Amino acid sequence: MGEDIVSRTGIDFLGDSDDAVVASSDAPALDSELSNGERSELIDALLNRRSVLPSGPYAQVAQSVLEANHRAAEAELRAAMLRAQARELNWLPTLGPTVSLNSLGTVVAGLIVEQTLFDGGAKKAEREFARADVEVAAVALAQDTNDRVYQGLDLYLTVQASEARAAVNQGGLARMERFEYIMTERVNAGINDRADLQLVQQKLTQMRSDILEDREAAASARAELAAMSATPLDGVRGIETISDPAGIAQPLDVMKVDAEGTRGLAEARALQAGYTPNVTASGDVTNSGSFGLGVAIPNGLGFGRGANIEALQAMGQAAELAVAEQREDSAREVASIEGQITSLRRQQSNISTIVAQANDNYTLFEEQLRAGQRTVPEVVGVFRTKLDAERDAVSLRYDLARLELKLAQIYGTLVDGEDI
Repeated sequence: MGEDIVSRTGIDFLGDSDDAVVASSDAPALDSELSNGERSELIDALLNRRSVLPSGPYAQVAQSVLEANHRAAEAELRAAMLRAQARELNWLPTLGPTVSLNSLGTVVAGLIVEQTLFDGGAKKAEREFARADVEVAAVALAQDTNDRVYQGLDLYLTVQASEARAAVNQGGLARMERFEYIMTERVNAGINDRADLQLVQQKLTQMRSDILEDREAAASARAELAAMSATPLDGVRGIETISDPAGIAQPLDVMKVDAEGTRGLAEARALQAGYTPNVTASGDVTNSGSFGLGVAIPNGLGFGRGANIEALQAMGQAAELAVAEQREDSAREVASIEGQITSLRRQQSNISTIVAQANDNYTLFEEQLRAGQRTVPEVVGVFRTKLDAERDAVSLRYDLARLELKLAQIYGTLVDGEDI
């Protein structure tokens, strides 16, 4: 019997724990078949989710960070599944030792078998609670997996955006240094005031500082990404357009609160059954003449019994309200992100025009500088406006990509259901 228990639960009570761990890790984390043989609609919905990430840099980052995932949430799910398997057998008789001292001072040991005949639905509620606990853990695992992928992609976008902004300033650095040289010569020749030179030098210093700041931000994000990745990602470049993150999927936060509400209702039913009489039959297997029936009310008949029962009944309404509230909160968050995405896309459609106008202004001012119609500080100011517009265009592109991924994280569509 001991070997059968080990093979069924995957836990080795005799010490060969390594084999059990290997068997456990090879098994799929998500399984929609519950301990009672029924399929869970919630877990099926998780398994049927499809990732919106196309094959490319996003997929490479996602795969790398998932391969290095320690998956603590998966261990919690497996523990919940084992608890549910154990609860499915709670209707069977319990067997336990008994030790007593008789009137002659002799210790008498026996083995008591106890079977619950009626418990007001307590054990059934315990089984329902355990199954709902599995669903809660399954949603938590899906959230944990999607959150990890989003964190990796967020760091990846930080690296790419910081490097792109630094490249913009780096591309204009030589021109700004040329302006500084011209102003230095003009000040030495007494043509311009030193204040004009300081203005140009201040803008040049700010450019160099921005480059260093962007490169430091890229290096910091790259180090974080490397720490949570299984493979090097230094050669991965670019961003992609993802498909609709929502589709027919439901936000994971709503699914989790719904599962928690179901679990809370099962707990309330189990507690409420404690206020009804329980009937048990017990007997001593070592003494064939010892048999009896027992009737008890586990929670007693205290003065607060009525209020306690009403409180348990109110838990059902509280669970429904919690789901409705979470659905509203998620809808508001989604609407906010979608509004920001719409705004960024509008800005992105305009930024190209702004960059083109900034380039034209700079070209015109540079020609007027050669003709003696403009001063160097004026041209430098227009040149910085041009660089700032190009940096804004870079930031808009990556901010939009980050919001699209954030929306996919809310709906849990960054990872295929089978890969959770």
